[in-house]
Amino acid sequence: MYIGIPKESRPFEYRVGLSPAGVEILTHFGHQVFVEHEAGAGAGFKDQDYERAGARIAFSGQEVFGRADFLLKISRPLKQELEWLQEGAILSGFLHLASSSQDQIDLLLEKKITALAYEQITDSSGGLPVLRPFSLISGAMVAQIAARWLQTNRGGKGIMLSGVPGVPPAEVVILGGGAVGTSAARAMQSAGAHVTVLDKSMTALENIHDRLPGVVTMMATKRNIERATAYADVLVGAVLVAGQRAPVIVSREMVRAMKPRSVIIDVSIDQGGCVETSRPTMHDNPTFIEENVVHYCVPNIASLVARTASHVFLNSAIPYISEIANNGIDDVMKKDPSIEAAVNTHQGKLVNLVRLSGQEVSE
Repeated sequence: MYIGIPKESRPFEYRVGLSPAGVEILTHFGHQVFVEHEAGAGAGFKDQDYERAGARIAFSGQEVFGRADFLLKISRPLKQELEWLQEGAILSGFLHLASSSQDQIDLLLEKKITALAYEQITDSSGGLPVLRPFSLISGAMVAQIAARWLQTNRGGKGIMLSGVPGVPPAEVVILGGGAVGTSAARAMQSAGAHVTVLDKSMTALENIHDRLPGVVTMMATKRNIERATAYADVLVGAVLVAGQRAPVIVSREMVRAMKPRSVIIDVSIDQGGCVETSRPTMHDNPTFIEENVVHYCVPNIASLVARTASHVFLNSAIPYISEIANNGIDDVMKKDPSIEAAVNTHQGKLVNLVRLSGQEVSE
């Protein structure tokens, strides 16, 4: 199979679709891998590293997209890049198609592209094994992001997460007790903050209660969310529904009732965001102020630690990538439900995807 690894084209995306170690695994199986020039530079991988692993270096994204039977991406391709794909190709990445534009979906269907969303690969226990490592990274980074944007010179309230003797710590409220929420709670607690986690699942709350003594847990009812957001110095949105747009559970009225210059970090923004006032931002200008509250809404937080992220991605994704490359997507979809659950478009049809309107389109 011809496998393509292009350079990520979205601004401030430093990760790469596969590291040289992953390329070595695929070439060992006899596949031909094409890597775009400097595709791995942001993560510290040189073209020579890929060549030693058996790849061929291509000098344009169009060549990589056009040659690939199986294209390995991190972020969702731009429309121009989708047009370069050959008909019937396999596209993989953290695609988040539930929050994409309709013209991109239409193009995938028109070209009969099989779109595999890594964030929806689901194991037998219902976990998300490829998304989870990035979720853990994003959650762990939330504490340092919050500390920075609480600073007075950044527009925040001018308080420390940990407090000091005689001055209480910051109040941190986390919406969602999954991988991101648990990782964020651990990091915030380690930084000395007072942490509250809300979730609809008692199992998730029990898990946090047992693993992180001292973290307050609450059921995510509307009343509790209103109460918690009102006293939060930092609000972390960590809500995920696989294959769907993130539900908006924090209304503009709740944001308006928050403390002035408090901070919202909406990690759910890659799936549309769980806060009504959120909108995507980039690393060069990551925040905006709405209703007198600082909003940090960068979709690709893990890109800031691109080398770590690329290594951990290889560990979690290479079994699935190899399976598809070695056996073909049609055969794998029939035999492996974990991959079948992650396919969003196939042979001109939508599957396993709920669009922005909320209309169920899976079959």
